[in-house]
Amino acid sequence: MNSSSKQKIIPPETLLDAYSKGIFPMSESRNDSSVNWYSARQRGIIPMNEFKVSSNVQRIIRQGRFSCRINTQFREVMKKCANRNTTWISDVIINSFDVLHMAGHAHSVEMYDSDDNLAGGLYGVSLGAAFFGESMFKNQKEADKVALWHCHRILEKNGFELWDTQFYTDHLAQFGCIEISAEEYEQRLEKALQKKALFKE
Repeated sequence: MNSSSKQKIIPPETLLDAYSKGIFPMSESRNDSSVNWYSARQRGIIPMNEFKVSSNVQRIIRQGRFSCRINTQFREVMKKCANRNTTWISDVIINSFDVLHMAGHAHSVEMYDSDDNLAGGLYGVSLGAAFFGESMFKNQKEADKVALWHCHRILEKNGFELWDTQFYTDHLAQFGCIEISAEEYEQRLEKALQKKALFKE
């Protein structure tokens, strides 16, 4: 943890500067008005060429059960990601990333069912050729994993080089997540920031 501050919004330039240094913000709870800044000694990443999903998720993708859109309901995706018993996504975080989204550096991947209901999704931050995955949610079974598959497709197609998950977890390991040292992460981040990539379909 680096520091803590109380504010209504984190300026986009402050967020981008933090991400460029491997630092990210989190609140203690949904109703917390303060923000803490973190970095990790061991960092989770998903190497582009090691991403994977289960055969069941592959089958759902082939069936076309969900359709994909990006950046059409960014704030709603964030709110749904925050809708759980314990969360680090506060109103300060939502408002700050919403402004960052309007500045073109925060993105949502959204899954819709046949009735056009938002079934699942994720959001993250792009800077250079790095994508910092923040959180994901599902209202329908496997919709979050399908969103992750679409996210990988977008990142790979547009030449992103670093997919940061912040922390390694057993849940993320099923998608190819690995843990690397802070030193290796800094090297990969520096390289990715020297290149430009657009998060687009």
